[in-house]
Amino acid sequence: MSESRSWRKLRPKQMIARSRGYFSERETIKKLKAYSSRLGTQLVYYSLLLYYAFQSPNTPKKAKLTIAGALGYLILPVDAIPDVLPAVGFTDDSAVILYAVYQVLSHIDDDVKEQARGKVSAIVGRDVSKDELKDPEEDGEAGV
Repeated sequence: MSESRSWRKLRPKQMIARSRGYFSERETIKKLKAYSSRLGTQLVYYSLLLYYAFQSPNTPKKAKLTIAGALGYLILPVDAIPDVLPAVGFTDDSAVILYAVYQVLSHIDDDVKEQARGKVSAIVGRDVSKDELKDPEEDGEAGV
């Protein structure tokens, strides 16, 4: 089966519509707040970049599917490595978030970045300066 035919069988429009319920701002923020100290400020920021890119009407459906998969993996309790395990619990989540950010990087615009920056401080419980947060383009140059 060709790639374009298999892509159509996925029915991205319906998948995105169904997944929107899982990605409410309330649920996403709740999960990020609960685990922010273990995730770290940068990964919270990257997760928010994905969340706001998912909400953006400028992000294409294919990118939204990638984002839905990554955020779903972070938010939903089913994991390859359970989040409750000390030191390694969020290793897989981090890898999935980083992969997704770099896959949809071209769809993370300045509005998305600004929304994410505006929410980070509230989630981590302290003032986070703009200088503390590296944009994915900067991180890619230095290596993550």
